[in-house]
Amino acid sequence: MRKRIAFSICALALLWLAMPAPAQQPQPAIAKTSLKVGDVAPDFTLPNQAFKPVKLSDYRGKKNVVLAFYVLAFTGG
Repeated sequence: MRKRIAFSICALALLWLAMPAPAQQPQPAIAKTSLKVGDVAPDFTLPNQAFKPVKLSDYRGKKNVVLAFYVLAFTGG
């Protein structure tokens, strides 16, 4: 009985070791920028919730701006 269990464990271990490694996902390229922490953000334009274009420079010196990205928002995932 012990030999059968030991054989089964060895067989499972060999099967596990023989399995191919999962394919590694390529790492996404990191955007290169010359910006550093504390630098002024470059001006850009994005649509607001009413789909009207808003420029960052419209708020410079007037209000604090927070730009938030919601990963997988509205994707069903």
